[in-house]
Amino acid sequence: MKKVSIGGGQGFWGDSPDAAIHMVRAADINYMACDYLAELTLSIMQRQRMKNPQAGFARDFIDLMREIGAEAYKKRIGVITNAGGMNIEGAVQALKGVAEEKKMHGYKIGYVTGDDLLDKIPQMYAEGLRFENMDDIGDFNEIKNKIVNANVYYGREPLVDCLAQGANTVITGRAADSAMFLAPLAYEFNWKDQDLDELARGIMAGHLLECGGQGSGGNYQYAWRDVPRMDELGFPIAELTEKEFHITKAPDCGGLITEQSCKEQFLYEVHDPSNYITPDVTVDLSQATLTQDGKDRVKVGGIRGKKRPEMLKLCLGYHAGYKVVTYLSFAWPDAYEKAQYAAEILMKKMRRKGMRYEDIKIDYIGLNALHLDVAEIDEELLKKTNEVVLRIAIRTKEKKDAQMIIPEISPLQLNGPPGASFFGGRAHVTDVIGLWPTLIPRDAVKLEPHILEVK
Repeated sequence: MKKVSIGGGQGFWGDSPDAAIHMVRAADINYMACDYLAELTLSIMQRQRMKNPQAGFARDFIDLMREIGAEAYKKRIGVITNAGGMNIEGAVQALKGVAEEKKMHGYKIGYVTGDDLLDKIPQMYAEGLRFENMDDIGDFNEIKNKIVNANVYYGREPLVDCLAQGANTVITGRAADSAMFLAPLAYEFNWKDQDLDELARGIMAGHLLECGGQGSGGNYQYAWRDVPRMDELGFPIAELTEKEFHITKAPDCGGLITEQSCKEQFLYEVHDPSNYITPDVTVDLSQATLTQDGKDRVKVGGIRGKKRPEMLKLCLGYHAGYKVVTYLSFAWPDAYEKAQYAAEILMKKMRRKGMRYEDIKIDYIGLNALHLDVAEIDEELLKKTNEVVLRIAIRTKEKKDAQMIIPEISPLQLNGPPGASFFGGRAHVTDVIGLWPTLIPRDAVKLEPHILEVK
């Protein structure tokens, strides 16, 4: 019976390459998919490209392929990634350079264009699309002239087209995370639109792999102390046949694959288990089963598929002002009281100087920076607190307002309560990118697969 094995090589832009390298070298896999994009990542890449037309993609992927590309090609391991970001052609040319350097003759790079709709937004608006916010907040007219990127989430079809044309590696922009894993499965098993349950299995294989180490013992809430060799954490691998679906990992590496670890990733970002919406299929995982089937091996069953949505998600990134985040640490005794007083001094100065802000956040790292208003802070705890870091974050409409607070922090070492220390250098004002999720008709998007062969 035919079996297809696909590994999750990266969970985000900036993830460690170690597990992907080990997977290619030690695991028996047919494909590896590497996820680099989140909703804000594209906006960051777009800003990079605006400064440098050669930038705008995940260069980490090129470094990874320099390490394992030739071996993956020799072993016929297909690699699929959304590392193209906002400059897909730039990523393709960079990978071509690696392939030429490694003498990978005949190597085929597939890539997909058409998800970047930034230049089409005015025309689409003129034709009647209103880009209503999926969260039912805001007025599009207030942000339509501030948009920096507009990328649509799309499914497996153009990736399958690339694989059908012999692509050894496929580079995309904003393909849906799980679609990168579904595509090779759909290609290998010849799944069609009407094969809803099979497509749903493929989506959940991707869902269990797309976050890399989070699916194999990383960020493991249930029993993190029990995860072996976390310094050598292996990433998960999905093995599928026409009838069975297992999650495992590479041999001779750290991490674990258990029912509980799979459960945590299974429900990650799933709002409605009966209707997990993706561009390819709506997944019903409400009756899913996870069964331990040996060491580091879990069998997945009970996945069902429903009709795919008529609309596609379009994520707009827009300029939403400026922010500055700055820190000042205080030592025992009375660290919290000193930090509070320093914050009061700063706010009095800012009011006196006329600083205007849209939002301000003052918290105390070590006490309530994570748990906010539900953090337990009692007198006994405060007496024993060795140190507290004051953190002030401000968002403004105008850059000059954000800049006002920066020169006021360092002087508090000598001009404020005792025991203060300044670290990390002066803060810098950065742009704030807001997210505007909306839906558009499928026929508004034209995706095109391409192939580039390295001679």
